[in-house]
Amino acid sequence: MKTLIMTGMLTMGGLALSGCSTAPQGEDYTAVSPKLDIQRFFNGEVKAWGIAQNRSGEVVQRFKVDISGRMEGNTLIMDEQFEYGVGEGPTQRTWRITPNGGGNFTGRAGDIDGPADGKSYGNAFNFTYEMDLPVDDTSYHVSFDDWFFAFDDTTLMNRSYIKKFGVTMAEVTIFMQKQP
Repeated sequence: MKTLIMTGMLTMGGLALSGCSTAPQGEDYTAVSPKLDIQRFFNGEVKAWGIAQNRSGEVVQRFKVDISGRMEGNTLIMDEQFEYGVGEGPTQRTWRITPNGGGNFTGRAGDIDGPADGKSYGNAFNFTYEMDLPVDDTSYHVSFDDWFFAFDDTTLMNRSYIKKFGVTMAEVTIFMQKQP
């Protein structure tokens, strides 16, 4: 009887954990093509459309982003302009992304706390960083685990996991298309 109860508890615990979102593992994408060159993709004009969902899956933001990128030396400068259909958020952000060698990058933006750490993995790129995220009348210090996946030379999908104390509190999904 004790074994049956323990087995049931372990099964229920496993089911509960399997429902939690987990971020990808970069090594799973190193051999996947097409290879994503983050500097080449964002050098120029990019249009993006996305949603943010809270822990319950409710869409709390729906937005469009116009991204204008350019290279200054080996640094990618990305100017982002946001327009919201649902919810509120930043209206502008400028990223400066510099390669460090070996597929590693450092990114900085005005509303990001400290540097963002980037790493290329085949058709994927991972960015991790922290920021103070305004929600309603308060602000939360959160971590972003940001994943970009190349579909082809002109299309990316971005999936972000917003975490507080290691727990995913919200997720962002963005589709991006390089403009001619």
